[in-house]
Amino acid sequence: MDIVIDTSALIAVIVGEPDRKRIVELTAGNTIIGPGSIPWEIGNAFSAMFKQDRLTLDEAKKGFAIFANIPLRYVDPDFVNALKISRQTNMYAYDAYFLDCAVRYKAPLLTLDRRLLAAAKEINIATMEI
Repeated sequence: MDIVIDTSALIAVIVGEPDRKRIVELTAGNTIIGPGSIPWEIGNAFSAMFKQDRLTLDEAKKGFAIFANIPLRYVDPDFVNALKISRQTNMYAYDAYFLDCAVRYKAPLLTLDRRLLAAAKEINIATMEI
């Protein structure tokens, strides 16, 4: 089964947050997919963690090494559809790319982002609860 995973869930796995084990269990044996923007979003999340003194540069380097080993298949979003979803849900396009992937691949969304989860439910996208 395909599962669309978002950046929040990937960060939880990479930095060893409490939900890590459950995310790994849910995705084991499945194909995890997401938009090609994910590596940039991981970098952005790490930079935010720098500002909060939650992550060092060495830890970020290790994090990217962990990320590189996650079997993730990138899919191109339908940008027009993503913008339609963005407008409909009042979400940024970067968030709508995940929703678009879930719609087009008929795949559930795995996220820790409550706002993204609510938007997915609003437009009838299946979700995986942690």
